[in-house]
Amino acid sequence: MGTLAPRDLYRMIGEATGEGQRVVVATVVETRGSTPQQRGAKMLFFENGQAAGTVGGGCIEAEVWAEAREAMRSGKSALHHFSLTAEAASEEGMVCGGTMDIFVDVWEVERRAKANDE
Repeated sequence: MGTLAPRDLYRMIGEATGEGQRVVVATVVETRGSTPQQRGAKMLFFENGQAAGTVGGGCIEAEVWAEAREAMRSGKSALHHFSLTAEAASEEGMVCGGTMDIFVDVWEVERRAKANDE
């Protein structure tokens, strides 16, 4: 998965929410030290299990997937802090060693608004 162009990102969100699906958007909001992505990188998670974009790959992305699944289930957005310590990075074969704050945000059509359209 690669970086998403903004127009593609918002098109994909619009299509999914237009169909009444919940979408989780993970956004890198802060980085410190060596990290695989910079501030602003986004990854989308859809109810059908598909994803698009990247927040860095490897173990960080696996942890973000887990947080996104929980957000999809609960409907609650949250800010998460991830450490790519030198020890953990070397165990995974990575060269990173910084920290990342990633906001996992739930987007959905409000059920009330959707019901009014029917």
